Amino acid sequence: MLSKKFGLIAGDGELPIKLARSAKHMGFSTVAISLAQSNRKQLSRYCEKVYSFGPGQIQKIVDTLHKENIEQLSFIGKVHKGLLLRNPRLDSRAFKLIKQRNRLNDDQIMLIVVEELEKENINVLDQTLFIKDLLAEKGVITACNPTSDEFLDIEYGFQIAKQMGKIDIGQSVVVQNKMILAVEAIEGTDRAIERGCKLGNGNAVVVKVSKPNQDNRFDIPTVGLNTLKTMKKYGGKILAIEANETFIVEKNEMIEFADKHKMVVVAV
Repeated sequence: MLSKKFGLIAGDGELPIKLARSAKHMGFSTVAISLAQSNRKQLSRYCEKVYSFGPGQIQKIVDTLHKENIEQLSFIGKVHKGLLLRNPRLDSRAFKLIKQRNRLNDDQIMLIVVEELEKENINVLDQTLFIKDLLAEKGVITACNPTSDEFLDIEYGFQIAKQMGKIDIGQSVVVQNKMILAVEAIEGTDRAIERGCKLGNGNAVVVKVSKPNQDNRFDIPTVGLNTLKTMKKYGGKILAIEANETFIVEKNEMIEFADKHKMVVVAV
């Protein structure tokens, strides 16, 4: 049973704002732990309180959640894993936990945090509970449709992306003419799009899928208007996502942009 007060650990992007707004409309009181500056001001419109911490300040996050009597929370929004390489700022608890792991792929990092919260009797909720309406429905959502050859690229990219997700490397690939141009790794989807689409001829296909054993408590694949803008800039034509497993933010804006530039968005 959900408590009417819950926590939100918010990364970058629009999703944390949408979740906080939905929770407020549903009568929930939200305390946010903001890990990004970009959406902090907007979060304050829908949250009872907004605290600001770095992703490596695990002890401060836990202490704050206890102080606010939070027993359940949601993770949402992008936290760039590259921070662990460039500017980690880990507290002693985070450093100890990371040193105990023999690999630090996306799921491993998130599971570290989830396990620590559960030890503190704080339950991490399914990300879709408040924003299930953002999950993509199957079908083409733009005016343009993929050609038969482009559908072959989508199918091929889907298979490869699933294999990459299975070993927790990334969720996105760029493909053209049955050739993989880029596979997403720690740099994130936008940089993978840039790398891959630069190698194509202006008609590259970007495929983003959920992992075969996707944990819905974190890292559900997400696309938005910026995804399409990055594709347009570097030569991507088709965005294919997994139906019922991918969040679409700014859907109307995406459709308008895609139709204007004769791009395709399809959920398969």
